[in-house]
Amino acid sequence: MGDTNLFTQTIPLEYFIILSSVLFCLGVLGVLIRKNAIIILGCVELMLNSVNLMLAAFSSYKGDGNGQILVFFIMVVAAAEVAVGLAIIAMMFRNTKSVDVSIFNKLRG
Repeated sequence: MGDTNLFTQTIPLEYFIILSSVLFCLGVLGVLIRKNAIIILGCVELMLNSVNLMLAAFSSYKGDGNGQILVFFIMVVAAAEVAVGLAIIAMMFRNTKSVDVSIFNKLRG
C-alpha cells in the first residue's frame, strides 16, 4: 500500500460551501412553501445546521477551534428554540385541532 490514506486526505472547502448552500436553500424553500408548523420548524433547523456546517468547515480550514465551540453553543440555543416552538405548536393544536400556520389569523383576540 502506498502513502495515500483515505483518512488523511482533506475534503476541499468548496464542497462544504456547496453542501451548506444547498441545505440552506432547501430549508428556505421548505419555510416558504409548506404550511405545516412542524415541517417549518424542521426547515428552520435545517437552515441552522447548514450555517453550523459552514462555520465548522471554516473553523477547521483555518485551524482554529473557536468556531467549533461556537457551533456547540448554537446547537444548544437551537434545542431550546425547538422546545419553545413545539410548546407553541402544541398549544395551537389544542386550541384549533390543526397545525396549519394559515389559521394563525383566527387566534387573534
